[in-house]
Amino acid sequence: MLPAASRRQTILRLALPIIAGMLSQSLINLIDAAMVGSLGEVPLAGVGIGGYAMFMVTALLFGLSSGVQAQTARRHGEEAWGRRAVPLNAGLLIALATALPITLLCLWQAPRLLALINQDPAVNAVAVEYFRWRVVSLIAVAMIFCFRGYWNGIQQTGIYLRIILAMHAINVAASLTLIFGYFGLPAMGPAGAGAGTTLSLFAGLGIWALLSARHARSSGFLGGLPRRATFTTTLRLATPHSFQQLWFAAGYAVLFWILGQIDTRSVAVGHVLVNLSLLLILPGVGLGMAAMSLVGQALGREAHQDAHRWGWEVVHLAWLCLAVLALPMALFPELVLGLFLHDPALIDLGRLPLQLTALMIVLDAAALVLAQALLGAGANRTVMTTTLGLQWLLFLPLAWWVGVGLEQGLMGIWWVQLGYRCLNSAWFAMIWQRRRWQSLKI
Repeated sequence: MLPAASRRQTILRLALPIIAGMLSQSLINLIDAAMVGSLGEVPLAGVGIGGYAMFMVTALLFGLSSGVQAQTARRHGEEAWGRRAVPLNAGLLIALATALPITLLCLWQAPRLLALINQDPAVNAVAVEYFRWRVVSLIAVAMIFCFRGYWNGIQQTGIYLRIILAMHAINVAASLTLIFGYFGLPAMGPAGAGAGTTLSLFAGLGIWALLSARHARSSGFLGGLPRRATFTTTLRLATPHSFQQLWFAAGYAVLFWILGQIDTRSVAVGHVLVNLSLLLILPGVGLGMAAMSLVGQALGREAHQDAHRWGWEVVHLAWLCLAVLALPMALFPELVLGLFLHDPALIDLGRLPLQLTALMIVLDAAALVLAQALLGAGANRTVMTTTLGLQWLLFLPLAWWVGVGLEQGLMGIWWVQLGYRCLNSAWFAMIWQRRRWQSLKI
């Protein structure tokens, strides 16, 4: 067994490129919004709505990444070198078979889908055009999930970061050219941002495919049609995670609806608080994805005690990392809120909820890491039922009852959320300690 210092170095070597890549990935919609912002508020709102719709659609396929990564890590731990990329082959075929009909359906039903999110005709027209350009890239996104899962599963996480940075460079250049019509091309306006992002995603897919063709052939990449059992396992692992991501995202839509029942001020402040928390938990998610690989590989070696220890060691690092990130929000809430809000009354409303958010982020570390570690063990259904059960059956009903029914407003909802986050982490810690996940086969 590795000494403690070496184990921490292993965790950070795997996690830091994932964290950097995820932070960079989260900027895609912000980059599009920044470039479109000069065109006015209607184009900016349309791009925002279209980007959220794309996020919801993408969630349908997100589980492919964890499904491929869990199997790849297990084969890597078993030292089955020639079969490590077989789950990747299955994932790519599933990605093509599912993403293509979803893309066609979204292209056809885009106006109806966007009308569910926004009813302003002018904004909706921009959103539909932008979304249609973006959804063309769904096949590329789904396949990139699969490639990312494979390379993360064999602990080559730095490749993900390098490719995502190249994609961003292509995105900025292509989007600027298409939005404003440089080099003699017609100016597409907001639609150009969607087209540029789609172009960058297909370019990224090409880079992933070339890299894998060069270096993963010995692991079975494109070595033949996978067996039915591999397809079944990939779908069994991917479906609960995708379902979880979709309804988890929908839960935030319900939260904003609840805030809307209070007043517009609560919606504005809640929007800032939620987006800050979603951004700052990314390091925890990145560390969790490192735990997914480490746990899967340890189980492949049948080193059950080692797998259990990896989970807690990553949690300890996540606590430290998230505490450092949350400290400015806890100590200087007015300064942090002042970056986004300019009305003193809104800043005052959000001050204590932001400090509670800082505490939530730290308390959530165990859930963030251990949920990903359980995915590495193949306990995808357990993660789904726990996450969605606590969110939809406990947090959201209590948030409505306390915030709206008892008229405690934003502050009451954030106290409920603090309790929910505590229970969430405690529940995942209990599941991890029971160790039933150690007997799962992948």
